[in-house]
Amino acid sequence: MRTALYARVSTKDGRQDAENQLRQLRAFAETQGWTVVQEYLDRASGKRGDREQFRRMFESASRRDFDCLLFWSLDRLSREGTVQTLNHLERLTGYGVNYRSFTEQYLDSTGVFKEAVIGILAAVAKQERVRLSERTIAGLERAKAQGRIGGRPKAEDADPRLAAKIDRLRAKGNSIRVIAAEVKRSPNTVMRLLKSENHVQP
Repeated sequence: MRTALYARVSTKDGRQDAENQLRQLRAFAETQGWTVVQEYLDRASGKRGDREQFRRMFESASRRDFDCLLFWSLDRLSREGTVQTLNHLERLTGYGVNYRSFTEQYLDSTGVFKEAVIGILAAVAKQERVRLSERTIAGLERAKAQGRIGGRPKAEDADPRLAAKIDRLRAKGNSIRVIAAEVKRSPNTVMRLLKSENHVQP
């Protein structure tokens, strides 16, 4: 199986040695009989998804230049939060590329428990979305109780088609943050439109 390795060290920790990760990943790939066709190394924070080698890795994955991505641990792949990390794994799956964590044996889409792993991660991500939504709503309610009122809506936010789309997405059970990402507005704007007296129902 053609395998790509991904390693990352933080620029804030000079004690970390990327070669340690790569050495173990190469050795593990060899024990599995996998052929390493590419190695990607970032020296950057895992809290950003615009890392140079991270982007290159996904570009190669989209072309199916390799069959499996092997990384040292999930937090080496991404530290952007549960939801975004799951999105990265789902993106690989969508490209037809498997993934495997060296230190987390359960995180293996090449094995017989692939569907179970994805299901568990999806459930965790769903709970995270619920918590994010609850925190957003709680923050807005707190601001309202303190007498703070948001600014006037932008002209483009007054488009009834936008309000209708937000309604449809909300009716399907999507969280405020998911809706905001879909309509390219802030969570505060989405909440304001949902509570607006002039809100248009679909």
